[in-house]
Amino acid sequence: MNGSDAFASVHLGTASGAEAPLRWAVVVRFGEVALKKGHRQLFMGALRRNIERSLEGLPVERVSIRPNRCFVWLADVSAWPEVRRRLAHVFGIVGYALCLRVPPSLEAAKEAYGLLVPSPPASFAVRAHRGDKGFPLTSQEIERELGAYIKGVTGARVDLTQPELTFYVEVQPEGIFCTTQQIPGPGGLPVGTGGRVACLLSGGIDSPVASYRMTKRGCQAVFVHFTSFPFTDASSWDKCRELVRLLARYLLEARLYVVKLGEVQRRIVVAVPPQYRILMYRRMMLRIAEAIARQEGCKALVTGESLGQVGSQTLDNLVAVQEATTMPVLRPLIGMDKQEIIAEARRIGTYEVSILPDMDCCQFLVPPRVATTSTPERLRELESRVDVPALVEVALKEMEVEEFRWP
Repeated sequence: MNGSDAFASVHLGTASGAEAPLRWAVVVRFGEVALKKGHRQLFMGALRRNIERSLEGLPVERVSIRPNRCFVWLADVSAWPEVRRRLAHVFGIVGYALCLRVPPSLEAAKEAYGLLVPSPPASFAVRAHRGDKGFPLTSQEIERELGAYIKGVTGARVDLTQPELTFYVEVQPEGIFCTTQQIPGPGGLPVGTGGRVACLLSGGIDSPVASYRMTKRGCQAVFVHFTSFPFTDASSWDKCRELVRLLARYLLEARLYVVKLGEVQRRIVVAVPPQYRILMYRRMMLRIAEAIARQEGCKALVTGESLGQVGSQTLDNLVAVQEATTMPVLRPLIGMDKQEIIAEARRIGTYEVSILPDMDCCQFLVPPRVATTSTPERLRELESRVDVPALVEVALKEMEVEEFRWP
């Protein structure tokens, strides 16, 4: 191990307990949360709760938070690798680092450097942040004094652009926090601050990315998957189950509604011309998802649609399909092309699951051609040939619900 992953090997002697001068803490930085002015306490409270829940079962003494910083006080530094892994999925965090907390003096910071960096680097830089304005030195003065000390004891070269090692020092009311590593967080807003949404999850590449993007904006997501099982196999259902497990790392808990749409599709097939069937299926999906969303207290539906990506996602068709629901339909990917969506799916870890072969409901009883210029009026006329409320009820009766929790 290197950097702060190796901190567990640092021996602090008797420095343990609430009043110990040397302590291990993870310093968490957040961005947008600190800018919410009148709602700042609400956002910080949600972030603290989400951090606490994500670290359940680990030796964490407490999580404290105040404007601009959050502190995770560790009872056992050997838990750091798992703490690091879990914090990587907490929205609202822009960066974090395992730090050695020392008393508020430069002599203590120098001692911390000796503990954290056992062998001299070829080059180094010092980056200081003075969060406690009562400290007698400015950030620049701290950097100069510590830099001179490190250069004097190691002979290392100062490099402010591409140093081999950066020694980070934060002066806070709680003491001076020292580290040699900064880890980027996922950013965004804490889950639970943006309301509830129902995400239509197909099992493909796009919809998990759309769900992730809404979750990153603080939304608590409920997932709705449509399958043609038992007329097809359950492969898309299995994929969605795994995708929800992956997304639950950010949500902490998630619910998956699985709707068996096969019977609804069979009844539409006998009444609707082939080129309009998939559009009719999607109108039914929105109605069914809306019923689930209202039951769950959701304010909007979320889809993975991207304008023009396929024939059913032309602007005319998006307008004609959306008319079936009174609930807002959010499309986070609407202006993205396929390669951009794939790149994000790879980054968040859903891509490898999404590309597994499956039989989703859009492959059941669907002709090769889809009308690209439908209108709400035309689809309403076609829907008059079937009993729409009865079909919604059929689908809701065949629904199954699965619960997920992380960690």
